[in-house]
Formats: sequence, C-alpha cells, structure tokens
Amino acid sequence: MIESVRDRVLAGKRLDREHGRWLLTGAPLLELGALAQEVRFARLPERAVTFVIDSNPNYTNVCVTDCQFCAFYRKPGHPEAWTLGVEEVLEKVALAAAKGATTVLLQGGHNPDLPLEYYVSLVRETRRRFPGVTPHFFTASEIQTVARVSGLSIGDVLDRLREAGQRTLPGGGAEVLSERVRRRIAPKKGGPGAWLEVHREAHRRGFQSTATMMYGHVETPDDLLDHLDAIRDLQDEHGGFTAFVPWSFKPGHTRLEKWITQVQGPNAYLRMLAAARLYLDNFPHVQASWFSEGKRAGQIALHFGADDWGGTLFEENVHRAADFVNTIGVEEIVTLIREAGFAPVQRTTTYEILRRY
Repeated sequence: MIESVRDRVLAGKRLDREHGRWLLTGAPLLELGALAQEVRFARLPERAVTFVIDSNPNYTNVCVTDCQFCAFYRKPGHPEAWTLGVEEVLEKVALAAAKGATTVLLQGGHNPDLPLEYYVSLVRETRRRFPGVTPHFFTASEIQTVARVSGLSIGDVLDRLREAGQRTLPGGGAEVLSERVRRRIAPKKGGPGAWLEVHREAHRRGFQSTATMMYGHVETPDDLLDHLDAIRDLQDEHGGFTAFVPWSFKPGHTRLEKWITQVQGPNAYLRMLAAARLYLDNFPHVQASWFSEGKRAGQIALHFGADDWGGTLFEENVHRAADFVNTIGVEEIVTLIREAGFAPVQRTTTYEILRRY
C-alpha cells in the first residue's frame, strides 16, 4: 500500500480516511518516514530547518475549566492561584526581548475576573514597547473566555485584539478535535467546533495561527483522523494555518494520570509527524517538538517529514507543572540541526527568514 499512497501524494491527490487510518496504524514506520521525507522535499526542496527565538510565559494560572489533562491550573481562590498585572507580564516580555526573542507565546488559564481591556493592553503595550516582538498571545479557549466575560462575540474580541496590533494566534487548546475526546478530557471547553470557530474567525480577519494536537491519552485512530480532517478542511477555507504541531500527553499530576498506563514514546511521535506530512497536504510546515519529545527524537523527526524545530522556549510552565522539563539555547539548536544534516535558519512567527547559520 505504501506505493499507492506514494503515487497518490506525489500526484497531488488527497488521501482519504482509509489511507489515514493505515498511516496511523499499519504503515511500516521506516517506509512511512522515508515517504514523508520525500514529500517534505518535494514541497520544500531546501535542506533548511527553521526555528524561532521565543518564550512561553503565563499571565495567570486561575482557571474554571477543570481540564482532566492539566496540572497547571488552580481554581479561583486557591492558595496557589495567581494572576499577573499588565506591567508584570511586560517585564517577562522585556526579559525575552533582551535575550533576542522575536516571539512571545503568552497563554494562561480561563480567568473570569479579567476584563477585555487587560488583554487588549497586553497586546498594545507589547507592540508599543517591543516592536521587534510578535505578540503570539491567547489560545482559542482563552479567546472564548474573553468573549463570555465581555459579552462580545468571538469576532468582536478578535477585532479589538487586531486593532491593538495582534496578527497571530497560537494553536494550543485543541487537544484532539473529536467530540468524544473533548467530552472526556475537557467537557467545559466545548466540542471541536469551539476551537475551530475561533481560528476560522481569526483567519477571516487575516490572522495566521498554528494547529496543534496533544495525543496519547483517551483517543482512538478515528479520533485522530477527525482532528486531521477538521484542520485540513479549515485550511482549505482560508489557508491561515502556518504549521501543524503535535506533541504527546504528559500525565504527571493530572487527573488522567491514574488512567494512563503507558506514555506514548518516540515511535508513536515519529509516526504522527510522518502521517501528518502526507495527510495534511495543504499545510506548509510540520514542527518537530524537541521540547516535549526530547532533543534526539527531535533530530530524528527531521528525517520523518518535519521541517521546523520550534523555538527556544526561554520560559515554560505548563509542562513543568507535570514534572516535564527540557531547556535549550540558540547555539544548541544550531548544533543539533546541523548534526541531523540540515541547515539552521532563524525565522519569525510567520516563517519569514531572519538569519541563515
């Protein structure tokens, strides 16, 4: 079957769910990786692997959504709950900018006490004080929270953020875009349509965003295909996604911990990347997550269809809350990409080239 898939993909024909199910469950891993790499180079001929200098701070851990997979959040009034003021967040942006960051991915819990102006001020002041930093702020579920608290529509909230200077959204909070999975692990977030609505409205307004997936918990292959079909269909509408970014679930200190008997390893990750490169024919980039999967797995991922290394993540707290910590610097990123046989290239949030190493 690998040859029929190869012929279909290289001819520019779209794979269907039967193909996708085979990629996720039955395709020989090394052959799958080789085909994904062939398709990667057919679409992106250069041996360049991009990365971004970025940081991922948080503005609050207060959240009312009670996701089963999250070890980071605290309920309102909890003794460990905290929320930063605008100036405190901007201090974190300043630290990132001083280290050369061009992107700050800011996210937090769903805090019902924060007004719309708080979010707008964060964007406006980041743009004003740090013109070299892209405010890659607020996941879809945070945008939904802002809309509920403010009484505005999703579109109105996005318009206010755009007026303040925001142009991109992170793709976090997707988990697996399956009705069954979302009901099980994040029932208060709503179904897949909730996440898709925010990104659809953002793309209509000229925002670009990423599409993420957190797998390795309660999903089946068909749930994963629901996710891939949903983001592929939305990409057909507006072309607003820059990259697909999957990572495996880290169960430490979460409510799901007692149900997860086996953590997904590198083979499952490499299969996911390669399958995505073939199935998501309208996505320009597939990102290797050195952070969640390990640096060596990240290097191997560059031979399984991934063309991007992600970022430096100078600050990160969500995985840290699940006892998973991984750090890296620009020099090490450059070295690891070169060791893997590729040319390191620094990019912006929207994949504009800043520097070739």
